[in-house]
Amino acid sequence: MIRSMTGYGRGQGKANGLSFSVEIRAVNHRYGDINIKAPRLLLPFETDVKKQVAAVLKRGKIDVFINQEPSEDIVAVPVVNQAVAKAYVNLFSKMKSQFNLEGDIPLDLLIAQKDVLIIKENTVDEDDLRFSLQQAVAEALTGMLAMRDAEGEATRQDIVARLEQVKSALALIEARASQVPLEWQQKLKERLQRLAEDAVDEQRIAQELALFADRCDISEELVRFQSHLQQFDDLFQSEEPVGRQMDFLIQELNRETNTMGSKSNDAELTKNVVAIKAELEKIREQVQNIE
Repeated sequence: MIRSMTGYGRGQGKANGLSFSVEIRAVNHRYGDINIKAPRLLLPFETDVKKQVAAVLKRGKIDVFINQEPSEDIVAVPVVNQAVAKAYVNLFSKMKSQFNLEGDIPLDLLIAQKDVLIIKENTVDEDDLRFSLQQAVAEALTGMLAMRDAEGEATRQDIVARLEQVKSALALIEARASQVPLEWQQKLKERLQRLAEDAVDEQRIAQELALFADRCDISEELVRFQSHLQQFDDLFQSEEPVGRQMDFLIQELNRETNTMGSKSNDAELTKNVVAIKAELEKIREQVQNIE
């Protein structure tokens, strides 16, 4: 299955009155790079989330955003930090005595001091929170995979169509390659006949033809090219991520194409080599987005 590396998914969860959302965004990357941003309450579960995401998404730069959302069910109330408040009262009383000050300690002065009042939230069961978070991540991953699969199918169709163009051009090269030495032999004979009045040395022509045929022989390149194409076709049936393998095969196909081009001594053959290179470059761009 061809799957894109780009995508987006969102999930929501709720545990003991705490509501949160999970967003997963992914773009192209050579390896799997997972980054998680979460509120303080959910930071202890960061490793679990990373493992859950990595088990599904193998490649890409993946950002996971976990956001705590407002909820009427969860109560956060201010409470007095008894120890800190008592310390301030003792300090103010000591200062009053030490400096012969009059008056009472005003309440607004006391509560204005740092950490005298603190916000306390209801406790959330850790197991419930972990389970709900896993469900929200799974929901986000489902949405992500749906988008990746849709983009991957569109990419597959485009690559298949371009590979058909490559195969058509390759067939023309194969047909033309066998004719080039024969045409060159006839041209060589005609050239020698124009330059010499005596009979043409057939042995010399045979030697020259053998050298030319060896220099422009692309039979090995054609065999390897066909083999790489078959391997490429087989990857479409794989259930595993195939982006890296496809990228490698495109490099090998380009290598064989360049060799055929360097050996080409024929305008028609060269034209088809250029056509193949153009299609391979477009396929290479598409492969960069495959997981």
